[in-house]
Amino acid sequence: MSQKVNLNGYFERIGFAGSIAPSLATLEQLHALHPAAIAFENLNPLLGLPVKLDLGSLQAKLLTERRGGYCYEHNLLLMAMLQELDFSVRGLAARVLWNNPGNVDGPAHHMLLAVEINSATYIADVGFGGLTLTGPLRLKADAEQTTPHGSFRLTGGDPVWQLEAKMGEDWAPLYAFDLTEKTAADYEASNSFLSTDPTSPFRNQLRVALAPSGKRLALKDNHFTTYGEDGQAESRDLTSVAEMRDVLTTSFGITLPADAALDAKLGEILLAAGIVPPEPEIAPEATAD
Repeated sequence: MSQKVNLNGYFERIGFAGSIAPSLATLEQLHALHPAAIAFENLNPLLGLPVKLDLGSLQAKLLTERRGGYCYEHNLLLMAMLQELDFSVRGLAARVLWNNPGNVDGPAHHMLLAVEINSATYIADVGFGGLTLTGPLRLKADAEQTTPHGSFRLTGGDPVWQLEAKMGEDWAPLYAFDLTEKTAADYEASNSFLSTDPTSPFRNQLRVALAPSGKRLALKDNHFTTYGEDGQAESRDLTSVAEMRDVLTTSFGITLPADAALDAKLGEILLAAGIVPPEPEIAPEATAD
């Protein structure tokens, strides 16, 4: 039995109240609202918890529990919602080049979507962390395209495309992909590696991002940065478990998992950054009169 798509729950979660026609305008609005409301985060892999990709689990985690997730969770959820709205959409895979430009022949561990609208193809991707797109891009080579959070372009094609972000006057490669459709089995294999392998960065680093209107928020381990519309960054290091929990819940809107290991893991991150969490205060023993 196919799982029921909770379209109303998704609309409530991201604050969508527009037209549901399968148009470019609808896609643009969904694409802006999703990464503004649902955080990119990897708490499950970090805590050794499973990352489940079936629709029921995705909707329970990202909609009902008000958690976030990483690329497979975000883009599989978006794909299900777009299909429910009668968009023509398929899943693709990409090799990440950001901070790893030599990965052109490496494993394709990132998911993105191709959406067909009026005989044109658009790239949609609401799960690329700190540089997540906040608008779809038309599949057109060498054209600078503006989104609510900066300018991007696609280069190449025939068959490998490359997504690049504009950084000042320069262009930085984010990932490379082709238009071969991927299956659920393809994503499950990659998801298993990213969420369980000891060498996966998602098992060893805390990575959180959100793109509300007018700014981007990013947390890498205990380093919290806010990027303004002008590109200026304000950063600070979080110095306690309580402060990390507060930023995760207040700034990123994450309802934290009720897992006993969470505080210990956040404490490990602080220790690795050279910050020793204070010892808990011990109440003095009562003395008899």
